[in-house]
Amino acid sequence: MKITALEPIPILVPLKQGLTTKTAHGEHIDSPYVLLRVHTDAGIVGVGEATLAPRWSGETSPGCVAVLRDVLAPAVLGADPRDVRDIARRLGKAVRHNPFARAAVEMACWDIAGKAAGLPVYRMLGGRVRDVAPMKMVVGAFDIPRATALARRFLDWGVRHLKVKVGLDVVQDIERVRAVRELAGADVSIGVDANCGWDVATAKRGLRALERLDVTFAEQPVNTDDPRALAAVRAATSIPIMADESVFTPQDAISLIRHDAADIFAVYPGKNGGILGSLAIADIACAAGLTCSIGSNLELGVATAAMLHLAVASHGINSERYPGDLLGPLYHEADMITEPLQLGPEVALVPEGPGLGVELDEAQIKRFRDPNQS
Repeated sequence: MKITALEPIPILVPLKQGLTTKTAHGEHIDSPYVLLRVHTDAGIVGVGEATLAPRWSGETSPGCVAVLRDVLAPAVLGADPRDVRDIARRLGKAVRHNPFARAAVEMACWDIAGKAAGLPVYRMLGGRVRDVAPMKMVVGAFDIPRATALARRFLDWGVRHLKVKVGLDVVQDIERVRAVRELAGADVSIGVDANCGWDVATAKRGLRALERLDVTFAEQPVNTDDPRALAAVRAATSIPIMADESVFTPQDAISLIRHDAADIFAVYPGKNGGILGSLAIADIACAAGLTCSIGSNLELGVATAAMLHLAVASHGINSERYPGDLLGPLYHEADMITEPLQLGPEVALVPEGPGLGVELDEAQIKRFRDPNQS
């Protein structure tokens, strides 16, 4: 079997009214992503998704389309998509960064390999280590009335795990978390995510206050410039520190471990350049006595399916202690797939069909194709 073509599909999908989110990186109102079809000479078509956020990873939709068309396609045309490790090697040699574009190609190749074998991707990864993937929902860094209204919406649905965005004004951040804790009660787990928004002194101050609110983890409290800064924050708090923006690659994971900078790594295929990259980081964490959690860039249906296959197949991902961000489709007006994933309120279920177990919805593609790109 050989790859014959890569077909990028730029889309623009708004978030649902009332479910836009706000972080230290800015407010997320719509999603300029790129779907991908990988065609083969056997007639099997794999699907992938590049979940793009310029302020977060530096990748744009037009740039992703160009990279897929002009750089990554020549690197993989004629290759066997079932040899996923070879595909990943080719992608890494073709472009230095652009992890979300590379991940779209790799997840499409996993999809093809699973379809060819008649197996779901998690079976191709060695099988299940858990039956379901515990998940959480995210409350943006809004004012207290809006944040608590959103938290109430999730709690009324049956959600048992929340993440509250912080990293703007530390006083308001603390009050936001306190208000959500008072609303949720003691039985709901709450983590926080600063998205690089605090400096070291502010992070130490904020986390000292948050220790009294039974916070499960603190995600990326400071910037990614120096792992020693993250290590200094970790040494100053009893709250487990989760690295997200600091850990794109296995090399990043090794550096953080050497600096004693984190307790948890957030992993997911888009950020890590594919499922194989996430598995490598999870294995490194496990060997070092750390653990991982499934993070998110507010994916749609295809990339969330890839995350679910990863979540149920890796011992290095502790979804029970740190439920994953398997939530992106719930925030968007469309998921771009024909059958919705089974997400929440407490757990998500991995698709059982061959490959990723999802198919692109042509009607949704027509409706949400990016009008700014031909």
